[in-house]
Formats: sequence, structure tokens, C-alpha cells
Amino acid sequence: MGNTARLLTRFSLRAKINLGLALIIIFFGLLLSSLNYVASSRTVQGETIKRGQDLVVNLAARSVESILSLNFLRLTVLTTEIGGLGEQADIAYAFFLDPQGQVLAHSFRDGFPVELRRANEVADDQPYALRFLDTGQELLYDFAAPVMLGETRLGTARVALSYNTVKAPTDRLLKVSIIMTLGATLLALIGGTLFARTVTRRINVLRDSVASVVKGDLDVQVSDSLDRNCWEIMDCPIKECPAYGDRRRRCWYVAGTMCPKCGSGEGAEKLERCLDCPVYRHNVGDEIQNLAEAFDYMAWSLKNHIEELRLSENKLGRQKQLLKTILDVTPDMVALQDEKMVYLAANKAFCGHLGREEEQIIGKTDFDLLSAEQADQNYHEDMQILLNRVPLSKEIMTKGRQGKKWHHVVKVPVVENERIIGLLSTSRDITVIKQYQEKLIHSQKMEDLGRLAGGVAHEINTPLSIILGYSQLLLKDIPPDDPVAQDVAIIEKQTQACRKIVADLLSFSRGTDQAREQMDINESIREVANLVEHIFRQNRITILQSLDDQIPPIHGNRERLRQVWMNLLNNAADAIGSDGSIQIKTKLCAHRRRLVVSVADTGSGIDEHDLDKIFEPFFTTKPVDKGTGLGLSVTFGIIKDHGGRISALSPVPREYMEFPAEFEHGPGPGTVFFVELPLEGDSLPDDECIEIPKNR
Repeated sequence: MGNTARLLTRFSLRAKINLGLALIIIFFGLLLSSLNYVASSRTVQGETIKRGQDLVVNLAARSVESILSLNFLRLTVLTTEIGGLGEQADIAYAFFLDPQGQVLAHSFRDGFPVELRRANEVADDQPYALRFLDTGQELLYDFAAPVMLGETRLGTARVALSYNTVKAPTDRLLKVSIIMTLGATLLALIGGTLFARTVTRRINVLRDSVASVVKGDLDVQVSDSLDRNCWEIMDCPIKECPAYGDRRRRCWYVAGTMCPKCGSGEGAEKLERCLDCPVYRHNVGDEIQNLAEAFDYMAWSLKNHIEELRLSENKLGRQKQLLKTILDVTPDMVALQDEKMVYLAANKAFCGHLGREEEQIIGKTDFDLLSAEQADQNYHEDMQILLNRVPLSKEIMTKGRQGKKWHHVVKVPVVENERIIGLLSTSRDITVIKQYQEKLIHSQKMEDLGRLAGGVAHEINTPLSIILGYSQLLLKDIPPDDPVAQDVAIIEKQTQACRKIVADLLSFSRGTDQAREQMDINESIREVANLVEHIFRQNRITILQSLDDQIPPIHGNRERLRQVWMNLLNNAADAIGSDGSIQIKTKLCAHRRRLVVSVADTGSGIDEHDLDKIFEPFFTTKPVDKGTGLGLSVTFGIIKDHGGRISALSPVPREYMEFPAEFEHGPGPGTVFFVELPLEGDSLPDDECIEIPKNR
């Protein structure tokens, strides 16, 4: 059965219609022919039996007189007459038997078959007897009737009718019925072909449209165009109606129509309310037409739905890309994990922190990305957050190749429909903030230290002045060659050293309310350089000056700035020791808003780790008896009071090594100090001067 069904699916609809019609017509034609044949056969058989009965009874009655008179000639004539009828009719033979069964007369030409005498016996009280005989050549209805005279039996009359001859009209009728059935089948096939062509043509159009839809062409039109549309039938003037002018869709498929008789909704929901509408009754078609209209509506709806999905997809794609861009641009490290701590998303900063690509992180856990100890710690911490549903905020410090780093970590459980679906973690680098905090604390300490130093300096300054005064008086009264004079000289020298330290302390703690005036920076530098040049020359240290004459005057404190140049030159000389060069340069920045003074030397340089500490009070790299560590602190304070900046760089870059040939490769890597002072205003602008390299 299943194979038959699969075989039928391979035939076309037209072939199925023709085959179905042919089978139906043949089945019912053969059924009717069979029923007609059976009915005709029974009718003919009944007529044949009745006719045979009449013939044999009539023959028996006519033969009474001839048998009594033993008129054999007359009996022969009677059988001959019956036999003569057989030439044109269906009588096979006729004969008479006496009571003893002897043949009195017969119609056989080739002799009487002896077997027929006892083939059909009839009793005296029977009107006739019938028996169906098979002679080997043909089938016969054999009729026997007694020849009676009162109660006396004179003999037997026998007549046989041929079954084949009787059956021949019925067979002809069956043949005619079959021929008529075949003719009707042929005519039905021709009509069915024409009908199937009409039906399958529309179905083929629908099939081709389906193929077009499968290929992506949704602008298909399967249903026939209407001769009159809804606005024409209803004489509708509402041009704002969405169905007005729409010749592709039937109005009962359009949502939001404005006709008062229209129902709400669209498609099948609306169609139930349109069955009594005159537009629907006028334009409705058969099942195939309805299928075509529904297919057109489906294609139109599918096209609109796909377009909406495409727009939504593009919008979601843009939003996704925008969100990814935002997450990748932010310096914060952002990651999303599911409830099993598997990473679902990670931004660029997070990937960079782990040193992996995003594809290498998604789908992994901390146990795949971090050390076992750190992963175990993160896992227990994260699971605690998910269980308690309490966000976590903490600051952590890490050490790596880039030094000490501080991060502010926030972990928040992600809840959807009161169910936790993941964990969002963000980590922000707060190293700079921590450094600012440390600097702020350090500044507060320095301020307190300055106050303490100022107080101590004021308290010590008076006793030192008395000691220095009396020691100088003693030196005047004691002869120079007296050993006591030498001791007093040592006291004076050390008191002078203590007095200098006290002066530095006072300078460090002094306020910023110093008198300022218009001054020439180049002139201030020349005065200090000329003052120390003779002393430096004794140690074979050369001072080179490259001063820009285009620098305008600035508003500053002359004495305090001279102290700056003095401190920088003395530090450079101490770094060189002997046999070296110091170069002083002044120039305007590119924006002409500030001037830059650089002091470079060929000294031993400053260690990279000490560059950030050289401006702190009491920090020095000199031996214990060579410096107090207050010179650069005082310099830093003076420059800051003038609204400027000071920075240092070591070793000196090649572009600043403009020293004489004999000192081009000096005894050390050298150091260069940059002093930036504003030309106008009280503070330096925020823009950097491009000529000054950044501190390492």
C-alpha cells in the first residue's frame, strides 16, 4: 500500500485526474454491464424456459391423434416442423418416444443419439420436465412432456433449445456495453484532460510562484486581477484607506480598512466578518482562487516581515557594534560571566590585561586563564556574590612588569526575572588616583614639615647668631698663631655651616608673598653664571650659554629666581666634579606662551628610580657632609610660586648634547633640568611644550 502511494505521488495532477476518471468510469461501466448481463441472462433464461415449456406441451398435445393412429408420417412432419424452426431459431432437436421408450419420430438428420432416450425422464402427473444437458459440442435445455389421453400415457414428447443460441444476444449486449463503457472512458479522458489542464495551469502558476518565493523573490502575483475592486464596487471616496488603490491584495486581507462594514484585524480573523460583504461575494473565487489569494497575502506578509526583521537586525547590529565600541574604548576592564562562571563577553581592555584575544576568553573560566590560586580565590568570591546577591566593591594592588598597579573592582550579580543569570565585573585602573592621594598626603606632610622647619629655624637662628658673633670677636682678640685661634676658627666655620642650613630651612618654609617685578631672565642667568664661572673654572668646568634674545621680560622675583639658577648650577657642578661642561639654554615654546630654561651637564646623572624623589625635602644623593637635600626642594617651591614647572631627565638626550668636542662624551650620562615659566598670567597653561621630553 505504501509503495502504491509513493508511486502515485510521482504522477502529475493531470495524470492523476485522468487516471481517476478512467478508473471510475471503467469500474462503474463494468459494474453496470455485469448487472445488466446478469439481469438479461436471467430474463432470457426465463423466456427460454417458458418458450421451451410451451413448445413441448404444444407438441405433446398435437401428437395425441397421430400416436393413436400410429401415423408416423404425421409425427415426423411435426418433428420436422419443430426442427425447421431450429434453422432460424434456437431449437436443437425434437422427437417422440412411446411408453416403452422407443423412438417414434425425430428431427435428427444423422441418426438419433440413443443416449437421449433416458436423458430426461418425466412422470405422468408432471406437465413437463427440464434438464440442462452437455453434449460435448453444445449446451442444451432439454424439455420433456408426457403425451396423455385421459389417464392413459401414449408416449413422451421431447424438445431441446440451444443454450449458446439463447446466450448469443446476451453476449452481444455485454460487448455493446463494454464498447460503450470504453467509449465513455475515452470521452471522459478527453474531457478530463481539458478540465485537468485548466486546473493544473492555475496550480502550476502557484507552484512556479512558490519556487520564486523559495529563491527569494517575494514580489509574486498568483491570483488574477479583479475587474472591479472594493472602492469601485462600494463607490468609496476614502482615499486614506489602506485598501484604496491596492490591486495586489484583497480588501479582506488588509488590516485597518476604513469601510464602516469592515471588521477589525486582518487575514483569516477579518475574513469571517466579510462573508456577507458585497465586495467579497462579487470577487470571491473557487478554492484554487482562494488559495492563490491567500498565497499572495502570505508572500506580501512574509516580505514585510522579512523587511522588518532586516531593519531590526541592522538596528540591533548597529546597537551591538556601538555597545562593543563603547566597551572597547573605555579604559575600564569589563567582563560578563554566566552562573557557572563561564565568560560570555569581554571588552578590549580586559583582553589586553590578560594578554589574550576575545575568542580565547569566551567560553573559558578563570581556571583556564589565571593561576590556580587566583582562579580559586575568584571563584569562591564570585559564588559568594551570586548566593548573597550583594555587589562587591574593593581596591586591589598588583605588581607586574609595569610596577605597582591599583584597581577598583566592582562585581554585580545580573538578575533577570528574579533569577541570577550571571555576574558583571568591572575593574578601573586607579593607580594615578592613588599616586595623587600619596602626593596629597606627602604635600600635607611637607607643609607640616615646613612649619616645623620654620619654627625650629627661628628658635636656632638666635643662638647661632650669638655663637657666631662671639667666635668672631674671639678671633679678633686672639693672636692668629695661637692654637686657641684655630679652635675658634673651626667653631666659626661650623657655625656658618649651621647658619646656612637654617637659612635653607627658612627659605623652604617661607611663604609665597614675595615682591615681583619686571625682569629679564637672560640677564638674571648671566649674573649668576658670571658669579660662579671663576670658581667652576678651577675644576675645569665650562659654562656654555645659549640664550634667546627674543624672550620678553617676565613678572618675577629677581632674588629668588637667581637662587634657582644658583642651585641648579651648583648641583650640576657637584654632579660633574671636574672636567665637564654645563649648558644653559633659553627659548620660547611653540605657542609663545612660556619660556623654557634648560640646564644640562655631563655629570654622573641620576638613577631612574630617584628622578621622582629629587624634589622632596632632605632627599639627596650626595655624601652626608656634602648636602642637606633642601636645594632642589627650595627650587621647586620658588618655581611653583611663579606658576611654573620644573622637571628633570637623565641621561641627557642626544639633541641636548651640544657640548664641545672634548666633552661630547663626558664622564657621565648627564642630567638636564627644564624650568618652564609663564610669560603672562599667574600660572602655566595646561598644554605641554613640545620641545620638552616627558620624564621617564
